[in-house]
Amino acid sequence: MVGRGEKSYGLDDGTPSSLVQQLGALKFLLPHIWPKGNLECRLRVVAALVVILLGQFIAIGAPLLLEEAVNALAEQDMRLGVIGGVTGFIVGYGLLRLLSVAVPQIRELLFAKVGQNAQREVAIDVFRHMHGLSLRFHLERRTGGLSRIIERGIKSIDFLFRFLLFNIGPTLLQLIIVSFLFALRYEPVFALIAAVTVGLYFWFTASSTEWRLKFRREMNQQDTDANTKAIDSLLNYETVKYFNNERYETDRYNGAMEQYQKAAVRSNNSLALVNAGQALIFNTGLVMILVLTARAVMAGEMGIGTITSISLIMMTLYQPLNILGFAYREIKQSLVDMEKMFKLLDVPPEVEDKPDAQPLRVNAAAITFEDVHFRYEPDRAILKGISLAVPPGETTALVGHSGAGKSTLSRILYRFYDIEKGSVLIDGQDIRDVTQDSLRKAIGIVPQDTVLFNDTIAYNIGYARPGATQADIEKAAKLARIHDFITSLPDGYQSLVGERGLKLSGGEKQRVAIARTILKNPPILILDEATSALDSVTEHEIQQALRDVAANRTTLVIAHRLSTIIDADRIIVLRDGEIAEQGTHTELLALGGEYATLWQQQQEGEQAR
Repeated sequence: MVGRGEKSYGLDDGTPSSLVQQLGALKFLLPHIWPKGNLECRLRVVAALVVILLGQFIAIGAPLLLEEAVNALAEQDMRLGVIGGVTGFIVGYGLLRLLSVAVPQIRELLFAKVGQNAQREVAIDVFRHMHGLSLRFHLERRTGGLSRIIERGIKSIDFLFRFLLFNIGPTLLQLIIVSFLFALRYEPVFALIAAVTVGLYFWFTASSTEWRLKFRREMNQQDTDANTKAIDSLLNYETVKYFNNERYETDRYNGAMEQYQKAAVRSNNSLALVNAGQALIFNTGLVMILVLTARAVMAGEMGIGTITSISLIMMTLYQPLNILGFAYREIKQSLVDMEKMFKLLDVPPEVEDKPDAQPLRVNAAAITFEDVHFRYEPDRAILKGISLAVPPGETTALVGHSGAGKSTLSRILYRFYDIEKGSVLIDGQDIRDVTQDSLRKAIGIVPQDTVLFNDTIAYNIGYARPGATQADIEKAAKLARIHDFITSLPDGYQSLVGERGLKLSGGEKQRVAIARTILKNPPILILDEATSALDSVTEHEIQQALRDVAANRTTLVIAHRLSTIIDADRIIVLRDGEIAEQGTHTELLALGGEYATLWQQQQEGEQAR
């Protein structure tokens, strides 16, 4: 089992991956380009490819018409027929040029829906998978860095579509057409020079890109680091203010941006060298072909118009090659970005349903922990053979010092983690044998640390049951003793709570959480120090509300303040992952053990106030 402090999952470790590994990321993408059962998308792909093919012949055909026009003009005898032919060639050249401009637009119209559909489907797949991963994964990841990986990966999909299908592919096709044309219409040596020029261009671009990738990779790493620091700092705005650390946070962010700046400068400087090398290679090839063409024209073997057509054909070939330098670099980076994103899809969920898992059937909602052993880290046991039964409809409280294993039991009940040994049963069903969806539907929790969505109060309460009516939401709010507060706000239930609920006080957030759980109406209830953020008056009101909610439900209460659980049917005292004592409040006080000591300490603390 991976420890909390260990580096895990192999993501963003800065290790360069091979081209084969990067291209392997495309296997995840292909089904979205050619989606099964989606005839419209497939027809759009085929039509776009046909348009691309026609576009290459149109691009090469236009210069040939201009060549014929120039050759006709070069003749000494300008008869009427010749003039008409020249006009026809020029008009034809203009029409083909117009078509060559229209082809990319037609291709875009055909393929745009396919590309956007693929982006959406991949984004949904990644988003769904992220929610399917274990709690451990999300505790060990940095949200800012993770969101950046996903964001860059999604953007790279559209880029790959456009440049792989619409730039590199057509360029290679164009080179083949030009090579055949030069060999058959002019001289085979022209085809050889063109092929060698393009080949050298490709090689130089690829080699220089590999050299430059280390700068781009470093730039991305610094960008991710800066973004992570910024998000982390803004999410903890209040903490920054508490410790007067605005300058410190600004300096941290400035340091990260300074490193990004240095990497970006190195990347831009290397790009200038690459561009110069690419221009040298192509223009050398162009000059060589034009010199041979000029000699052939002077020897009377070719018409004067041939120089024009070959120049235009080579420039037509150079245009996508000129973009190719940029495209290849971006494609390589896009493959890296996609690889990182798809690596997330390779991360297996730590907790999975069995193939034959059945929905949980809740009758009495009895909970049983049988000899439960659990550890977050290999060298630190958290639960050491816990066995306890929570009878149906009763309230069982868990108390003990921090780290005793109280909250761990609730996480195990939710099956955020699988246990090392033993079993957890609900109505006699091992929770590992039922679906996680049905298990979590049966449990409601009011957590100690309530985090709300940056949306309205109504949305946050209604989140427990999407589609709940306003009347249902208000009823839950009344039971949680927060309805009057909400209606006193200018926007009422439509009031925004801010990021993580920061616009509400701790007590208000906790009451929203209580209302949310009331709305869910689960047969099993977990109260994890549910009144810790409330004042004594409000706590008394909420305690009564929680008693009403807990009535006829199997309730597990995790408590630090013992005054909140004196009415519990049974109290379990945990110590170092084991049960130290158990009984009612009265029985445990009479026992004079650890619970009685905790009670006495808390009573003295209350009196001291």
